[in-house]
Amino acid sequence: MVSVLGWLALPAPGATAAAVGLPGVWLMEPDVAIQLFDCAGLICGRVIWLRAPLDSNGLLKRDTLNPDPALRQRQDCGQSIVWGLRPTEPNRWEHGWFYNPDDGKTYRLDAELASTDQILARIYAGLPLFGVTRTLIRVPRGLSKGWC
Repeated sequence: MVSVLGWLALPAPGATAAAVGLPGVWLMEPDVAIQLFDCAGLICGRVIWLRAPLDSNGLLKRDTLNPDPALRQRQDCGQSIVWGLRPTEPNRWEHGWFYNPDDGKTYRLDAELASTDQILARIYAGLPLFGVTRTLIRVPRGLSKGWC
């Protein structure tokens, strides 16, 4: 996949309007597509495409590095990996979380809608200064190999 991306929070004023541009399917180059959607006024996301959905044995990839042994058999495809992003201003969301099955770690996540078809996502542990910025590109949901 990639080497980085308050459930009980009240949505910020205008949260419904703020979420309008973010829901959809986004490619995080080069390995994964994420479907972002509104979840109770916040933004959540799940894996819906993997460039390489199968492991070396030809089976669907599993979350084998999850720190919780009970979750290590769940499939990467369909897994929720973004949650809790809350709108803070038009075209900006903060204080979310990104789970990376490639290393089994959960990171902080902030996102900015740079254009109708581009998100700049800041993924970090600790301070944003020490994170990485990933660009996500809006794509149509396709029928090619790898879609969950």
